[in-house]
Amino acid sequence: MFSIPGKSPVTMTEAAERHIARLMAKQGKKGLRIGVKKGGCAGMEYTMDFADEVGPHEEIVEQGGARVIIEPMAQMFLFGTEIDYRTGLLESGFQFRNPNVSEACGCGESIKFDDVETLAARQAEAKTRAAE
Repeated sequence: MFSIPGKSPVTMTEAAERHIARLMAKQGKKGLRIGVKKGGCAGMEYTMDFADEVGPHEEIVEQGGARVIIEPMAQMFLFGTEIDYRTGLLESGFQFRNPNVSEACGCGESIKFDDVETLAARQAEAKTRAAE
């Protein structure tokens, strides 16, 4: 839907790729679905859930043994995001390095995105560069 030919909408670090592939195998699922929803103190939150099937207009990103499925409404907001998985002494979890985020709350649980016009202009510029 919001794709640029030859460019993956999201990328995964090796750690994220291994963890997603391990979770898919353990749960017997087709992939990890990611999206965004309203919520949190900054206005939006990421969502993650296992997927049994791929819906219409969902974007699929396969890397190694991992498969990420991006919900249609989230594609514009997640374009260019790198997904990482970090293991620390006190906590472990996925981290999103998203160039479309303009603000994040102090606790790191919610984000605010650039306005839609800025996101659309950034994507149009990326498509032009890819076509050259």
